[in-house]
Amino acid sequence: VRDLSPADGRRIVAGLRALPGQIGEILALEPRIKELAGKYAGSPSMMFVGRVRGYPVAREGAQKLKEVSYVHAEAYPASELKHGPLALIGPEMPTVAVVPDDELLDKNLTTLGEIRARGGRVLMVGHREADPKLADDCLVVPRNEIELDPILLSIPLQLFAYHAAVALGRDVDKPRNLAKSVTVE
Repeated sequence: VRDLSPADGRRIVAGLRALPGQIGEILALEPRIKELAGKYAGSPSMMFVGRVRGYPVAREGAQKLKEVSYVHAEAYPASELKHGPLALIGPEMPTVAVVPDDELLDKNLTTLGEIRARGGRVLMVGHREADPKLADDCLVVPRNEIELDPILLSIPLQLFAYHAAVALGRDVDKPRNLAKSVTVE
């Protein structure tokens, strides 16, 4: 309350009010998400990348994919790919890139170009269609306030993980080796 101006408060409240409708728009994409999950589910590993606000979303996407499908998935900050993970990129290791339409868009698109130059397949999740030279597939989600966009960018990744698990015949209601509660020692 102390650090938020009244104008920013009104902006964020308006964004919160828009969320249910925008989430509905994303849920309407479920048939496409299911199709893409089936396309990528056979990959032995997947890389998830994002920058700044997109990185925690990428981490969540990789975590969900591991938890329910048992597909190896790792998330890296897009800015750190050149420090080792880029060596893993190739046709057998697709990348899910979280690319919001923000001040880092150009840097994110450059990262996609680096992945594609190494033969990597790319599924981009963002606010706009991707150039086919930069992404094989794209999921476009509605744009909200910058503070709320991670909510909208996470939903297709959760659906992707679910549908990948189903495509692989996994029991999504009982993921193996996953503690469903927090225990205190």
